[in-house]
Amino acid sequence: MTTIRIAYLYEDLMNTYGDAGDVKIIRYLLAQEGYSSTVDNISLGDDFTAFDYDFLFFGGGQDFEQSVVARDIMRHKETLTAYIEAGRPMLCICGGYQFLGDYYQTSGGETIKCLGILPLHTIFNPEKRMIGDTHYQTEFGEVHAFENHSGQTFFDDPQKLQPFGKMITGYGNNPQDGVEGLQYKQTIGSYSHGPLLKNLNIAQELVKQILASTTADPS
Repeated sequence: MTTIRIAYLYEDLMNTYGDAGDVKIIRYLLAQEGYSSTVDNISLGDDFTAFDYDFLFFGGGQDFEQSVVARDIMRHKETLTAYIEAGRPMLCICGGYQFLGDYYQTSGGETIKCLGILPLHTIFNPEKRMIGDTHYQTEFGEVHAFENHSGQTFFDDPQKLQPFGKMITGYGNNPQDGVEGLQYKQTIGSYSHGPLLKNLNIAQELVKQILASTTADPS
């Protein structure tokens, strides 16, 4: 029996507003399809090869936790870049989404160097906290979720990056652009907590992507 392997990046540090629920929902839906699954917490100092896994998840965290993760995560830039560029499925929420870009400027003015895998950056804006229920349209249908962030994310190469959704209610990436998150190959970045995958249309699409990218057979 082949098991679907899931890596949760920095689960002990990046798990804000119930983001771990996204992984639980994925595992539940995989079980409904007849697949077993395991989850490894990849944290500080751990060895990690992205292609050992069928799905990667990276949740959100506060500025302090992000600064701790930033000192460790650069070791994994090469393997994460290869995994993303190969079109393997990955979901990044809030801080995890921000880490895909070049940098995050914190509330204290510190610039946290991020992975630089995708052309985007995030700047903390103390005058505009984006908090509340969100509603937006994606290619997989509508999403209802919750956002709570002061980091505003901007695409540096809009021709390369596609937004995950178009805002109906709420802020998404920033108050100006009217879009939420990013979609690049099979990688999704989003500010949606709640968790995001309570929207079963998105969860079921991710499960399809996971099963399509693995040769696993049901148990």
